Amino acid sequence: MSSLDTYLALAERPNTQKSYAASIKHFEQEWHGLLPATADSVAQYLAAYAGSLALNTLKLRLAALSHWHQDHGFMDPTKDRLVSQVLKGIRAAHTAPEKKAKPIELDQLQHVCDSLDQAAKVDQALRLPNLRDKAMLLIGFWRGFRADELTRLTIEHVEIEPGVGLKIFLPWSKGDRDNLGREYRCPALSRLCPVTAYEEWLKAAQITQGPVFRKIDRWGNLGASAIQPGSIIRWLRRLFSQAGIINADQYSSHSLRRGFASWAHASGWDIKELMEYVGWKDVGSAMRYMDTSIDTLQARFEKGIPQSQKSPSREEAPASARRTQTSRGKAGLRVIK
Repeated sequence: MSSLDTYLALAERPNTQKSYAASIKHFEQEWHGLLPATADSVAQYLAAYAGSLALNTLKLRLAALSHWHQDHGFMDPTKDRLVSQVLKGIRAAHTAPEKKAKPIELDQLQHVCDSLDQAAKVDQALRLPNLRDKAMLLIGFWRGFRADELTRLTIEHVEIEPGVGLKIFLPWSKGDRDNLGREYRCPALSRLCPVTAYEEWLKAAQITQGPVFRKIDRWGNLGASAIQPGSIIRWLRRLFSQAGIINADQYSSHSLRRGFASWAHASGWDIKELMEYVGWKDVGSAMRYMDTSIDTLQARFEKGIPQSQKSPSREEAPASARRTQTSRGKAGLRVIK
């Protein structure tokens, strides 16, 4: 591959390339569409899968088709008014609540970490994988990392500041469209400390370079390659299931990010602080990740509702009021009871 081809390939994220390739394959092989496509065929394709695919998935398919046509020098049919009108109609007909991953709560985080520690004490064969899992869990939560960010960490790009925290550099991330890279900090904490967990993992694994979080086979052998982002959901659900947390299948890689955002919101962080720490560029993205528990919501409402005043009974009423009520009763007027 020439230098030009190499740089052109690097201009697109690997995940984006895979998603686009899968979308084109679906259009051609599943729906038997022809490329280059017409606006009518793209509109028909959208209508055919409107009831079975999420709106965001359909938008991804459109983006892939648009990219293919532009790359091959053809007119882009996805920009036609017919396609945009069909997409608008699908949005109106199939609007549904957004499915969100269940956020991890702090007590659940503590419970899973305690379970990992206890299991490692009982079975020494679990010590290495459990130290890795604990470090992944704590760094993923306290940094609010996505699955791909967590699995792309390299030892060369993580600096330990004793008693302060971790300094983490990512060459690129989802929000870093220009591939400028960004530095993240993760503080040392009095409990559930990501720094301590990271140090214990490196010491046990005896690794000094390359991927931080690596595969470990069934015999306890540490591999050289990093854990794949697509395995994070299964990994997290397995941890929760083994720790005895109910509805473990409702958690996903986004549970780490949503859990941290909800914790920060409940702890008094303002939206600007949270956006800067996590790396969100717009308020809408941040708000989708924050949850307010029903208990917190109820407490806020009750705080603004004045306490009701108990009406005095007849016996508690002042004497002057009782005399007035009695005199009215003798005169044949209505008696207030």
